[in-house]
Amino acid sequence: MWRIARDSKALDLNSSYSYLLWCRDYAGTSIVARDRTGEPVGFITGYTRPEAPRTLLIWQVAVDAAQRGKGLAAAMLDGLVLRTGREWGVDTVETTITPDNTASNRLFASFAERHGAGLEREVLFDSGAFPENGHEPEVLYRIGPVPAPGGP
Repeated sequence: MWRIARDSKALDLNSSYSYLLWCRDYAGTSIVARDRTGEPVGFITGYTRPEAPRTLLIWQVAVDAAQRGKGLAAAMLDGLVLRTGREWGVDTVETTITPDNTASNRLFASFAERHGAGLEREVLFDSGAFPENGHEPEVLYRIGPVPAPGGP
């Protein structure tokens, strides 16, 4: 996962240790896609919000460069939301996306459309909230309600 995140050139890279902890502590709200040999080729990390346990916050989405353009990110997102809906009662998805991240903007807008769910956007953290210069604002995407598994 760390390698895929590093090679994406788009994600904020966390420490390799943090990805190991994430796999241990948030496996139920995350997903990893593997190729035929068992090597990870994509992942989504997420967690349920403590103040809103039916809301799944998606932290990172990454797909290996050789696997991009094949619908893997959408398939992982659909599968993860379906599973967390069934197991955790998740009915809302949140994520933050910078305005220049076209791929993520499309991924989450198409997810909402595909599932007939509402989509709201608002700036969660403006540029001034970040200590480094040049960080774009983080726009919160709130998608929901997402139909229950087996629902309409």
